Amino acid sequence: TRVQQQERTHERLLASGRSVFLRRGFLATTVEEIAATAGYTRGAVYKHFGGKEGLWQAIIEARADLLLAGLRDALAQVTTRADLLATLDPSRAVSTDDAPRWTVVSAEYLAAISEHPAHAAALTALQRRLDQAVVDLLTRHCQRLHLRPAMPLPHLVVAWSALGGGLALLAAVDPTTEVSAITAGVLAALLPPADHPDRPTPEARTSD
Repeated sequence: TRVQQQERTHERLLASGRSVFLRRGFLATTVEEIAATAGYTRGAVYKHFGGKEGLWQAIIEARADLLLAGLRDALAQVTTRADLLATLDPSRAVSTDDAPRWTVVSAEYLAAISEHPAHAAALTALQRRLDQAVVDLLTRHCQRLHLRPAMPLPHLVVAWSALGGGLALLAAVDPTTEVSAITAGVLAALLPPADHPDRPTPEARTSD
């Protein structure tokens, strides 16, 4: 059907864009190259995504939702504070084979849209949605583990995300960066042990 054809085109463009972007980088990639790799004309990219910026936005949104689902499943298995800190350790994401390319291309994308309010607003909305989802997860699991975060969870999540992103960029340039060792102390400070592990502590703070 026509709808099925459109869905197929959409998915093929996503796959093509992901491959070309990671190989060539955001700035060097052209709409024509993405379309040709998928077997379409450049008009298909504009029709489905509005251009290469919209295509990369769709790619990172799908990837972010996948990572969020993985975090949700992992947190469900956590039984101790040590488990929680290990689950939040960003070094596992940074250590994958394609992590440096994702990091570099994402940095190029940020630079490219910094002076384009519409694209910047779309990315900001995505980041805020993901941050809120993580805040909701941590609120539930900190309460379950009787942990009291050292700062409001919305601020903690932003700090955690910025720390992971910054270290990922550094590791892309210098693979010897000890991401896990660096983040271990920070996470331990942000999520200190419960004062009385044998009884619940006050509800984890989610705002000032």
